[in-house]
Amino acid sequence: MSFQTLINGISTGTVYALIAIGFALVFNILKFSNFSYGATMTASAFIAYFLVASKGWGLFPTLVCSATAGALISIIGEYVGFRRILKNHSPSTYFFVSSITLGTLYEGIVTLKAGTNFYVYPNFFKESSVDILGAVVSKENIIMLVISVAALVVLALIIQKTSIGRAIRAVSFDRDTAQLMGINATLIIQVVFVISGIFGGLAGCFLGIKYTLTSTLGSLVVKGFIASVIGGLGSLTGAVIGAMLLGILEAFFLSTIGSGWATIASFAVMLVFLLVRPQGIAGSNVQEKA
Repeated sequence: MSFQTLINGISTGTVYALIAIGFALVFNILKFSNFSYGATMTASAFIAYFLVASKGWGLFPTLVCSATAGALISIIGEYVGFRRILKNHSPSTYFFVSSITLGTLYEGIVTLKAGTNFYVYPNFFKESSVDILGAVVSKENIIMLVISVAALVVLALIIQKTSIGRAIRAVSFDRDTAQLMGINATLIIQVVFVISGIFGGLAGCFLGIKYTLTSTLGSLVVKGFIASVIGGLGSLTGAVIGAMLLGILEAFFLSTIGSGWATIASFAVMLVFLLVRPQGIAGSNVQEKA
């Protein structure tokens, strides 16, 4: 594997890590997969494009706008789609139906506004690439790598070093017991959805910059889901490991067998993990609610 392929894989893997972490956070605390996450990514990326990027405000305002939009969309989705289900202890099927319905609603709104047209983020840099040890690396990939790693490090510090992080871990372990100990589980779940939305907004914007912004951008969320499965659903560490592994493998497949077969190979890797180690690299056996 060439250094060029490795760099491309790592930069892509860090974006997949943002998606996988968004999945893992919600799964970890509620034990179900948020299937509206892809639509949240798409909506956030479009909001950032129309409000900021198309006006030439630069990369960082665009990222902030997308992350903020992701947080707002997620907290609205938590209130509308999931909170009453949790309070009423409704059947687990409702979680699945609710997340699918929310995702469909978000996608419908985006399609109504943007149609099926293709949108291209502006070129944020005068020089599009730099040379690193003989490898030509786009500045977008470097920025994606740096910001994604920074976001993951900040999240790790929050989870491990702050009272909110301890509360998140407590609610994730046993929500009812955490409430008996005085933790506001509803507030902690809201915080988790906000963090998940921020990561989804960043990932959506990065994917829009890296590829093309379309109403079907959310389909790429499957890469984050594959990474979560490989790493272990519910494991934040496993999500990052799985995402990096998937990004590097995908870059290798793209350089050797082409884009068409690369996607098939990625799914094949996930199936192998499901057969050989269903709990993933760093996960444990968890019963999913939906």
